[in-house]
Amino acid sequence: MHEPLIESLARAGISRRNFSKYCATLASMMALPPMAGQAMAQALAATPAPAKRPSVIWLPFQECTGCTESITRSHSPTLEQLIFNSVSLDYQETLMAAAGHQAEEALHAAMKANEGKYLLIVDGSIPLGLDGAYSCIGGRSNLDTLKEVAKGAAAIIAMGSCASYGGLPRAHPNPTGAVSVSDIIKDKPIVNIPGCPPIPVVMTGVLAHFLTFGTLPELDKKGRPKSFYGETIHDRCYRRPFYDQGKFAKTFDDEGARNGWCLFELGCKGPVTYNSCATTKWNAGTSWPVESGHGCLGCSEPDFWDGGGFYQALSMPASPVKTVAVAASVGIAVGVGVSLMNRAKKSAAKLGHETTTLADLEKQK
Repeated sequence: MHEPLIESLARAGISRRNFSKYCATLASMMALPPMAGQAMAQALAATPAPAKRPSVIWLPFQECTGCTESITRSHSPTLEQLIFNSVSLDYQETLMAAAGHQAEEALHAAMKANEGKYLLIVDGSIPLGLDGAYSCIGGRSNLDTLKEVAKGAAAIIAMGSCASYGGLPRAHPNPTGAVSVSDIIKDKPIVNIPGCPPIPVVMTGVLAHFLTFGTLPELDKKGRPKSFYGETIHDRCYRRPFYDQGKFAKTFDDEGARNGWCLFELGCKGPVTYNSCATTKWNAGTSWPVESGHGCLGCSEPDFWDGGGFYQALSMPASPVKTVAVAASVGIAVGVGVSLMNRAKKSAAKLGHETTTLADLEKQK
């Protein structure tokens, strides 16, 4: 008889109350209905615990290990333990103890034992140049490995901007011929979790959704979970009121910057970047780049590296004062026009010509 997960969590110091609160919070962050939190709790704390945990295979390709670093630095280690106690992480080069032939044997053993059921996570782009020779593992190109492992996967998670869109390796002039996972794999469900790196809770949230419901969350047109990428940084930024007031920092150390004014004119890409940084934040919700005084780089968008200078404004925002002045001028002009029209109608009525036009009045003069 396998020990129920809730009992193993209790031994690790995680109470039922904290476990339930975590599931409820996670469901809320993913914009799921209230009952979804309860469903997550029941699924993740199944009694008895399943004899075999779902298999997860993580393939790191042409990347910097930032995505792995991010997920291991989850701001709640006990909750991170919860997620990884719910799955069997059968292959992940950076985290696994095995190396060399042992690691590759573990990969193929997991693929064989869980064919058609395992979840494949990929971080890093896939180089196509020189027949994939720019990045190889165990003497095989990333391209060959991806094709082989993807065949037996139930679904694929492209973790980070490199796996989602090609990322920095794909930046001009792209010497390695780097591409994204979706550029190669066309017959499997794929969810993109872009970011350089992605926010830890976004990564674990998508994993929890798959474990609970057996499906991927609702995605936007770029393959990203709508619950985390449904709004722009600009939509939820605490500096947004300053943008609307026309208060912008001109340099990173001027009075505007010290007062927390909008960083748009310093190149912030928040208005065109979809992510939940402004609400989820980083490091236990401590801060995020814009709160720390630096504009958004737009790292969760395709080709962000080649999208223009990081410190060049997308455009020059309209001055609120000028906008008000123009609106007032237009309003006055419209008011004068309406007044003249009304006077013309009254004059026509006095002359007994209800349909008299301004041209008719001119003729009568």
